[in-house]
Amino acid sequence: MKIKTAIRPCPLDGDGKHQWIYATACHLFRQRASIEDILRIIQTECLLTGRVDEREIASAVKAAWKEVLLYGADRHGPVFKETSKWPAVDAERAKSIAASGPGLYDLWELSPVRFDDDRSRAEEVVDALFPGNPLLCCGWSTRRFGTGSREEWRKAARLANLQFIAPSPMTAEEGRRKSDGELSPRTLDNTGPRRFLVIEFDRGDHHHHAALLWHLKETAGAPLVLALVSGGKSLHGWFHCAGVPEDRLLRFMRYAVSLGADSRTWSRCQFVRMPDGLRDNGHRQTVYYFNPHILN
Repeated sequence: MKIKTAIRPCPLDGDGKHQWIYATACHLFRQRASIEDILRIIQTECLLTGRVDEREIASAVKAAWKEVLLYGADRHGPVFKETSKWPAVDAERAKSIAASGPGLYDLWELSPVRFDDDRSRAEEVVDALFPGNPLLCCGWSTRRFGTGSREEWRKAARLANLQFIAPSPMTAEEGRRKSDGELSPRTLDNTGPRRFLVIEFDRGDHHHHAALLWHLKETAGAPLVLALVSGGKSLHGWFHCAGVPEDRLLRFMRYAVSLGADSRTWSRCQFVRMPDGLRDNGHRQTVYYFNPHILN
């Protein structure tokens, strides 16, 4: 099989190897490669690093195949199918759930880890969310952003002063944009498998949002790790979803949208608010709920 574009070398264990396998499989599926060819190519590349874990490869290739089936694909990456339109908001159901759930301050009381001072904890929160030294895409604004390793961000900028972060590690510093094929630090092409699915509510007040996030925590099957106020009118809930099948996550997302969640955060490369970062209006994006223990 002829590969149209070069494949990046397989990294060593601990340097994002699993993400490389997944991203490479997605890339090859988009080129209409067969599963047999994809397995052979990836196994050959992994062999150059000295270790081949066939079970790990098979699992990542299977996840990539499911993603391509779910979205479809063109030469620039996944494309959301029109047959998967988001449901209408069931405002009465959302109102009923919110009436009996915990409010924002209750959410803070329920938090396994609570921050009692005004100091930003962005650095330590991000360290817990993304252990090791993965590639992260962060931004001062939607026009000024970049992708680099966790350690590069530690040296280059205080995360407490940033507004945005992509909720999944990246596989490369740049990828091709679907719109024009140009290179960019934030694209679906260079975004790795989901680590977190972020649910954002902006209908109603923060107490309403907190009750809905708590309801989703109890029904989702994907644990709530973090909840933060955006510095504006919305509340963001981070659900840990690494390894959860995409079809199951899509059902969860559709249910959240039916309660009023913003569907845009379904995109793996969609920016969300930096935990304890600083919004452009000067307001802190305060963390109200944090449970890093479930990430261990």
